[in-house]
Amino acid sequence: MKLNKRNLVGAVGSASALVVVGIAFAAWYVYEPEIPRIPRPAKASFGLETIARGEQLATVGDCIVCHTAPEGMPFAGARSLPTPFGTLYSNNITPDEATGIGNWSEDAFKRAMKRGVARDGMHLYPALPYEHFTHVSDDDLQAIYAFLMTRQAVLQKAPDNRLLPGLGFRPLLAGWKLLFLHEASFQTDTTQTDEWNRGKYLVDGLGHCGGCHTPRNLAGGEERGREFAGGVAEGWNAPPLDSSNPAAATWTVSSLFKYLKTGSDAHHGTAAGPMGPVAEGLSRLNDADVQAISVYIASKMHPGSGAAPAVISLDNSVQAAKDHPLGAQLFEGACAGCHGNGAPMSRRGIAPLSAVSALKADDPRNAVQALMHGMSPPSGHGPYMPPFADNLTDEKLSELLLYVRKRFTDAPAWTDLDAVVAAIRTENAKE
Repeated sequence: MKLNKRNLVGAVGSASALVVVGIAFAAWYVYEPEIPRIPRPAKASFGLETIARGEQLATVGDCIVCHTAPEGMPFAGARSLPTPFGTLYSNNITPDEATGIGNWSEDAFKRAMKRGVARDGMHLYPALPYEHFTHVSDDDLQAIYAFLMTRQAVLQKAPDNRLLPGLGFRPLLAGWKLLFLHEASFQTDTTQTDEWNRGKYLVDGLGHCGGCHTPRNLAGGEERGREFAGGVAEGWNAPPLDSSNPAAATWTVSSLFKYLKTGSDAHHGTAAGPMGPVAEGLSRLNDADVQAISVYIASKMHPGSGAAPAVISLDNSVQAAKDHPLGAQLFEGACAGCHGNGAPMSRRGIAPLSAVSALKADDPRNAVQALMHGMSPPSGHGPYMPPFADNLTDEKLSELLLYVRKRFTDAPAWTDLDAVVAAIRTENAKE
């Protein structure tokens, strides 16, 4: 068809109209109105039972961990949150009116939690896991609001985020939400028990367990269809919470309950890395909710199975010492006092190294991080391991790990471990 001037003008006009419509739609979708400020609510305006329930719900959500800087005041924010896209700093969620949420209404708080939009209409980064909080009931969010509004107000502004170029432009987050924020209230599964449903509600919603234990795509969204298949959190691997979990012993409801409540289990080891503060928080959660969480996660790991944990006993010390003599020397000097045969830890019900999943994993990351950072008892009691990052070179860390893996597991040796250790040390230095 021959394109004359009239047809050309018409085509250009149609294209321009589409562009205008597209821009108008984008502007409409990105725009979020400001919700008016309110005077800070009086503490007496909230019921004591509601505040107490909100405290328990905030514990499930781990609010204090992300919103408290090292040595900082509780909930005052400014904690650094490393991501693949740069470093974010958590917001102040105390009832301070200048730098916190003291002049936020309950509606403004609920919008932030479910849609990731601040009171002033600014889009929030998904480090606040609103894609999970969308499942939380309004009544529970009201209770959390009551709890936070009755905390001590702290005047503290978070540092500016340090993100890759361009990612500080917050309207882009509206596009991220269009792709990955699927607003849906929690739906009860009538084929399951009330306890199972309570566990699912807490895990999928406030607990946002999938935020760490689900793989993410290049845009930072959780991969749909791969829920609980394992992920990465703050430089640590978060293991799968489904049937592919690599634990040396079977996770049961009772072992999960003990691990979540105390941070340690004799058949699985001690919570480390980002899981440590989670266990510390859950130690303050009521037993019924921890039990419900354990029931639900156990059902995801082992559908229909109630098998007891296997007794793990593996110690190939002779061959390991032949293959890795330096590692054997380091183990005897730094580790045998706790992990050697007949050591006090073994008599106190602490998991043997042959039961530690990090040593059997194909990826050595968690084993490296545990040695570098050490481990502290999450709930104030339990095993302690000092950090070795400043005491051992990359070569010595590698040799020690190779020795321990050879001695206490039947897994093949990790390859290029020196390079992995060096890379992780570099990552940690940037935090």
